[in-house]
Amino acid sequence: MTTAPERLWFDSHCHLQDFDDPDDTISRARDASVRGMICVGTDIESSLIAIDLASQNDDVFATIGLHPHEASAGASGLIALASTLFDRGDRGDGGGPSGHSRIVAVGECGLDYHYDHSPRDAQQEVFAAQIALAKKYDLTLVIHTREAWDDTMRILLAEGPPERTVLHCFTGGPVDAQRALDAGCYLSFSGIVTFKNAGEIRDAVALCPQDKLLVETDAPFLAPVPHRGKQNQPAFVPLVAEAVAQLRSVSVDELALQTAENTVDAFSLPADAMARSA
Repeated sequence: MTTAPERLWFDSHCHLQDFDDPDDTISRARDASVRGMICVGTDIESSLIAIDLASQNDDVFATIGLHPHEASAGASGLIALASTLFDRGDRGDGGGPSGHSRIVAVGECGLDYHYDHSPRDAQQEVFAAQIALAKKYDLTLVIHTREAWDDTMRILLAEGPPERTVLHCFTGGPVDAQRALDAGCYLSFSGIVTFKNAGEIRDAVALCPQDKLLVETDAPFLAPVPHRGKQNQPAFVPLVAEAVAQLRSVSVDELALQTAENTVDAFSLPADAMARSA
C-alpha cells in the first residue's frame, strides 16, 4: 500500500516576535507540517528579533521593515540597519554578522489609511524608501495596504516594483487583484478568506493564477474559522489553505505543494527550504 506524501506548508507572513514563547509556537507549527515561516518585521526592534529567531531556526526567515503605522519615525533608521547588515558582508554565510543570510525581504511596508497612525505623506515617503531598499539589496518587498489601493499602486508603479513583490493579507476584490497581478505581484491570502463577509476576497482567490498564490496566517492576528477571535498561530495555515483549495476547486495536496513552491520562489529561499525541518 502506497502512503500519500506528507503535505508541506509555508506560512508566508507571521509575527513570531509577538508570542510569549516563540519556540513553542515554532514547534507547534512543525507538528502541523509547516516547513517554513516568514517572520516579518514592523519596526527596528521587531526586525532585529526576527533576524535572531531566523538565525536560530533553519525553517524561519526574517524580514526587516517599517509598518505604515511606524512611518512617523522616518526611514533613516531602517536604511542604516540595512547598511550595517548588508554593506559590510553581503548577507552571506562567509563571516558577516549572524543572521545575514536569513533576511529575505523588506517590509511589511505600505499604506494604511484605515487607522492613519502616521500622517499619509510620511507613510508614502517611507513606503517609497523601502521599495528602493528592496531593489538595492535584491530583496523581496512585502506590502501592507488598507483602504489605500490607488496610492499604493501609484507609488509602487512610479518607483518600479522589485523583481519579487508580495501583497500580504490581500483584502481587495478582483479589480484590485488584477492591478496587482499586472504589476507582477504575488497575492498572499490569510484567514480572512474563511470569514462570512469576505466575498470579494474569495473572488480574488479564484482569479489569482496558481503561480502567484501564497497563503499566510499573519499570526497572532486574524485566526481563521473555527478559531476566529482567538490567537492565531502558524500551525493554522493549513486551515487557510484548505479554504483556498475549496474556493479554487483543487485538492489540498495540490495547493500545499503549489503554495510552498511559490513561497520559495517569492522570497528566493534556499533550494532545500521545503526539506529543512522534515
